[in-house]
Amino acid sequence: MRERRNRAAGVLLHISSLPGSYGSGDFGESAERFASLLAGAGFGAWQMLPLVPVSGTFFHSPYSSRSAFAGNPAFICLEKLAVLGLVAEDEIVRIKPLPSGRADFGAAMRIKSGILKICRDNFRRGEPFGDLSGKFLSFLAAEAYWLDDYALYCVIKNIEGGRPWREWRPEYRVHDREVLGALKDVPEISDALDEKRFEQFLFNLQLQELRARCAELGVTLIGDLPIYVAHDSADVWGHQELFKLDAEGAPVTVSGVPPDYFSETGQRWGNPIYRWDEMKRDGYAWWLGRFRRALSLADVVRIDHFRGFLRFWEIPASEATAENGWWSPGPGTELFSAMRDNFPHVGGKTPFIAEDLGVITDDVSRAMEDFSFPGMKVLQFAFGEGMPKNPYIPHNHRRNCVVYAGTHDNDTSAGWWESGTTAEERRNFLAYTGLENPTPALVTDEMTRMALSSTADLAVITAQDIMRLGGEARMNKPSTVTGNWQWCLENLDIFERELGRFAELNALFGRGI
Repeated sequence: MRERRNRAAGVLLHISSLPGSYGSGDFGESAERFASLLAGAGFGAWQMLPLVPVSGTFFHSPYSSRSAFAGNPAFICLEKLAVLGLVAEDEIVRIKPLPSGRADFGAAMRIKSGILKICRDNFRRGEPFGDLSGKFLSFLAAEAYWLDDYALYCVIKNIEGGRPWREWRPEYRVHDREVLGALKDVPEISDALDEKRFEQFLFNLQLQELRARCAELGVTLIGDLPIYVAHDSADVWGHQELFKLDAEGAPVTVSGVPPDYFSETGQRWGNPIYRWDEMKRDGYAWWLGRFRRALSLADVVRIDHFRGFLRFWEIPASEATAENGWWSPGPGTELFSAMRDNFPHVGGKTPFIAEDLGVITDDVSRAMEDFSFPGMKVLQFAFGEGMPKNPYIPHNHRRNCVVYAGTHDNDTSAGWWESGTTAEERRNFLAYTGLENPTPALVTDEMTRMALSSTADLAVITAQDIMRLGGEARMNKPSTVTGNWQWCLENLDIFERELGRFAELNALFGRGI
């Protein structure tokens, strides 16, 4: 493994955005090549979005999943399954490749579900698979604390016609362990549960192979952990006592943020609110298990909406927008102390990144300082009113942070310049950079250069900005539900050519590996 430096650069690209033949990028050849390209250009980090299963019910958002612990089977590489001998190559060759350009998660799962079932059936027949059987048993033992509930949730949801768990028959809805124990003994149910467990094993196996390859290249994987979970999820169904629900299992209050930069009416995310008092009783065991799982999938984890651990916006479930909510206290330093005790610093650095965007209060700043959580700086927020004192402007950055031109929730730099800036932001940007004849491409280059030259320990550039793409390549637009999470990088050869200029920049600003 290569020696890491204090300063580093990374690229933000979700696995689903890699080129893929079956509806989504995956852990196969494109992922390994992408990691090699990053290392060759001096990038020492690859940041992804949450790797959890997605659903059309939640508009395929990785921030609203049916499990906070499970992996997305769409990311399993079929060709690697053939190499293991789990499926014949002919089964894969006969699949008609899908058009590239946009992720199609529904199609990806229709294709891969059938192949995964064949793999599981072949595995159960007792074919000689080397040490795969031992690895599978070890995986089942290590991940039982979430895997059993997830498999049960998926199987019962299928039995119940895909309806949300709150609409299931009562004995299933209330998570009656005696009923569920008997259900597991039904042969066809046992078989279906085994399929789900095996899917998760294969996901885990391939991700760990990718992590090992990244480690060889000196590339750190950065994962992403949403603070909230979906109401219709294995997590809430299996731990209803940990959430603010009424007697019928409906949320009493839901999550969101008040009116802000992204929306005049705020953002009503709709996730159920945690019962932090109940979680405290066992030392936040559910959260520690979640952090542990996240750190088993990535080297560093970005915690989304970090301020929600100090204070969170709580909205009555009956409200249609986020305007009429209130601030409630979170677990704060008690949870952070448990994190520090269970996940010590590595090389003097915490394995977590705090998403601290928006209005940050003194208690959040103190907690980040006390526990050495690096925060985030987004350059697209830097050029408005009061620019000289703006915390996002490069001359106000500090070392223990991560700087971005924009994140997955922002437009690309070119799109921001063309349609996302105010007149004041444009004036300030030109005055700050000295550009006289700005084009979207020049603005993009200036934003990436500012990020790389920042004093921040880590600078992360989106793949879209490396390609100098416009707003058509935006990954997500907050407060909207359609058209998001689908962007794909169609051609790694073109990406490699665009990436070439960054080797010199990373070396110039002391970020190369």
